[in-house]
Amino acid sequence: MTHPVYLVDDDAAVRQALTLLLSTVDIPVTGFADPQAFLGRLPQLDPGCLIFDIRMPVISGLKLQERLADLAIDWPTIVISGHGDIEACRRAFRNGAVDFLSKPVDEQDLIDAIQKAQETLDRQLDRRAELAETLALLSTLTARETEVLERIAAGFTTRQIAGALGLSPRTVESHRAAIGGKLGTTSQAEMTRLWLEGRPSP
Repeated sequence: MTHPVYLVDDDAAVRQALTLLLSTVDIPVTGFADPQAFLGRLPQLDPGCLIFDIRMPVISGLKLQERLADLAIDWPTIVISGHGDIEACRRAFRNGAVDFLSKPVDEQDLIDAIQKAQETLDRQLDRRAELAETLALLSTLTARETEVLERIAAGFTTRQIAGALGLSPRTVESHRAAIGGKLGTTSQAEMTRLWLEGRPSP
């Protein structure tokens, strides 16, 4: 799947040139003249890959990265710059950029970077879909079943779970069977994986 690309650059000539280039390889691009315009549209945008200039007035590219991180938006980012600023490059990578390209941008380097960003976004969206499915399964458990599953995931035996919760071993086994039916597995390892995935450690 080709995800949209959002290009944020205050240089109209750069926006036009890069948009034209990417259109030749069927990559959909939406251009923004500044970060403020992009942030204003952000709630309506589908997940995509970001390309932005590191030096822009009012809000720099690095500040935009930080603003997106504050909003829990971690879409893959390609940073471009007309200046050989090594420290800015390091900061961009620390903030999660997948690539840093110098202007004038080499066409093949940009296409390769976008391909890497698209693959990164695919993996992010797959993980989120898996997590959403896991959370949906866990939400079907009763409060007591959740308590039992938590102890199954901690490695407790049936007898230990019974003692901890004041239940009979037969009742624990009944809950365990119900949990297996709802989660679609009777494997302790798989139950543990689902619990840990849906209830990450703080």
